[in-house]
Amino acid sequence: MAELYKFLASYEVLIYIVLAIGGMFSFRWLWRSWREWQVAVYSLEREFSSRRFGRSALISLLIVIMFCAEFFMATFIIPGLPAEVFITTPTLDLISTPTGTLSPEMMTQFSGQPAQAAGAVSSGCIPGQVMITFPEPGDEIKGAIELSGTVNILNFGFYKYEVAPAGSDTWATISAGRAIVNEGSLGRWDATALTPGDYQLRLVVTDNQGQILPACVVPVRIVPLQ
Repeated sequence: MAELYKFLASYEVLIYIVLAIGGMFSFRWLWRSWREWQVAVYSLEREFSSRRFGRSALISLLIVIMFCAEFFMATFIIPGLPAEVFITTPTLDLISTPTGTLSPEMMTQFSGQPAQAAGAVSSGCIPGQVMITFPEPGDEIKGAIELSGTVNILNFGFYKYEVAPAGSDTWATISAGRAIVNEGSLGRWDATALTPGDYQLRLVVTDNQGQILPACVVPVRIVPLQ
C-alpha cells in the first residue's frame, strides 16, 4: 500500500493529464454513440449503437471515478500520512524507533568501517530553508541531543535526518518529520551506542512531488560519555 501512496503522490500531475486525455476521447465516443443511437431506425442498428453507447458510458464513468479517487487521495489521505511512508532508502525500518537510535544491524555495519577525519565545514545547507543549526560543524556529541534547525521550502513534503561515518556513503535514517520547522527542534538523536569518532549528520528534504533537495551535511565528532 505504501508503494501505491508514493506512486500517486509522485505522479499526481501526470495522472491528471492522462485521465484528462482519456476523458476527452471517452466523452467524445459517448457523445457519438448517443447520437448514433438516437438516429438509428432499424432494430439491429439500434442494438449495435446501444452496445457502443453502454461501453462508452462505462469507460467514461471509470475515468470519472479514477479522477475523483486520485483527487481524494492526493488532497485528503496522502498529506496526513506519516513521513516514513515516503522514505525510499534501504533504512526505512530505522525510523520506527521513537528515541532516535539506530538499529543493531546498522551499529554493526558502522563499527566495521574505518574512522576518517572530517573537515569542520557544512555543505549543501540553505539558510532559512534547509539548515541544521545544532549541532554546528565540528561539535562534539555525547549521549542524546536535540537537533535544531530550519526546514521550510516551497511545496514542502517531509524531511529526514541521517548519520554516516566520515567519508562513508552508508547512511542510516535516524528519524523524520512531516511539519515545517523554523529555527526549532528537528528531532532527537541518541548517539550513545555509536563508536566514538568522526561522523556526518545530514538533513534531507523532499517536496510534495517527490523531488529530493540537496542535503545539508554537518560534520560532527562523537565522544565517549565521561
